[in-house]
Amino acid sequence: MTYRRWFVVGGAFALVGALVAGFAIFYGNFSPRGYVRDRYVRAAAQDIGGDATAYRSDKSPSVVADEITGAWQPADRYVDASGVYLRYDEDSVVILPLAGGSLILLERLVTAYPRYSSTVGNAWGWGRGSTVRGGGPGAGK
Repeated sequence: MTYRRWFVVGGAFALVGALVAGFAIFYGNFSPRGYVRDRYVRAAAQDIGGDATAYRSDKSPSVVADEITGAWQPADRYVDASGVYLRYDEDSVVILPLAGGSLILLERLVTAYPRYSSTVGNAWGWGRGSTVRGGGPGAGK
């Protein structure tokens, strides 16, 4: 009986693993980056070099930000007249107003920090869980 029980438990774990793998392959948006990639229109002409990947939406920046943050809670959020700036652990999502909608820029924090620091200042909380190094002697080492 003991072997049979372990066989059933092993089969259950295998089934759960297969379901998780299938979900990942089918939906593929286990990050803010994947969420944006799956739901918005690619706008390659608006990319910023090789750093920021651009997408478009016909919705306003605030609506797009609400959609994204409803699925993926950011570590920090900054909003002003220029747009909505979302900081995640390794990525940023910047949503700028565009005639008839929004421009959505996906970028790694290591390049987003110097680009947007003059806009967001300390609002992104660079020292709290960020992968960006800095903060004084011994910080981030």
